Amino acid sequence: MNKKVNHERLAHVSTLKNGSHQPCDGEMCVMEAVAYVAGEPWSDAPQCACPVITAFLVSWNDSLPTDEARDALLKPLIPLIVGTRSTPEVERKRSYMALDWMIRVYTPKFLDLIPSLAGHATTLRDMEVIADMAGATAAGVKVHLANTDAAAAAAAAGAATWDVAAAAAGAVAWAAVWAAAGDAAWAAAAAAAGAVAGAVAGAALKPTTEWLQASALNLVHEMIAVQVAA
Repeated sequence: MNKKVNHERLAHVSTLKNGSHQPCDGEMCVMEAVAYVAGEPWSDAPQCACPVITAFLVSWNDSLPTDEARDALLKPLIPLIVGTRSTPEVERKRSYMALDWMIRVYTPKFLDLIPSLAGHATTLRDMEVIADMAGATAAGVKVHLANTDAAAAAAAAGAATWDVAAAAAGAVAWAAVWAAAGDAAWAAAAAAAGAVAGAVAGAALKPTTEWLQASALNLVHEMIAVQVAA
């Protein structure tokens, strides 16, 4: 969709907030800001934006812990998201990119935190890129194997390591949901990625969280870059 950014409106976008808002609130989330700078009616699902990217960013916006984090990570994306709506084929490719990131990047990064789960981390990380349902199905088998061991690790963790073990177990459990979601559920899967990408906190998890935030940002740029084949 050929939409132009209204740079005067872009200059008026203030601090991004979580949740949904009304125009009279004087507040907006990242996707409401996209609608605003594109000159569309107020919405967190603007017509000019790819629905996969929208689902990812709405959940990520709301899961980030501070307004400062939203501004640092998401605000620069606003003008780039305008005009990303494309064909069903492009949207499908973007959805598999998000699924691939969840299973081969996000989940192994948390499994790395638990030495007993290192083998599962390597297995998922070394899988072929997930680009279709066959790949998602194959990934699902390996994720479910990791899920059992991650749940056991969390149950056995002592107080000092429970948060880390629980985060690893939660990550692999989300990946299992993703792998089982099926092609028709790509929008829900994309939303889940944003939710879990920013949900964890705590000193022990901070380096992992920050690394994944940067990785998720790179994923969004890669999804934006996908274009219709000539």
